[in-house]
Amino acid sequence: APLEVIIKKDATLALRDLSKAGQEQNVSREELIALLRQKQAQNAEQPVVISADKNVRYEEVIKVMDVLQQQQIKKVGLLAQTRGQ
Repeated sequence: APLEVIIKKDATLALRDLSKAGQEQNVSREELIALLRQKQAQNAEQPVVISADKNVRYEEVIKVMDVLQQQQIKKVGLLAQTRGQ
């Protein structure tokens, strides 16, 4: 199951492990990167999906995608379901 990176309407970030149906954990960008790298070290094929509140500007989603790509986080996708409906 993927790890879900959540972009909230105030542009803050959270992370949820969908394999454990866990609660979302608020994180800074630095914490997000550290957690994703740790998970990727355990499983190089660990998928990551990004979901965003419907009021988040598309540019915020692109920024997060860029940061993840710069940090060599692989298998990043977008979650089609819109949050906040």
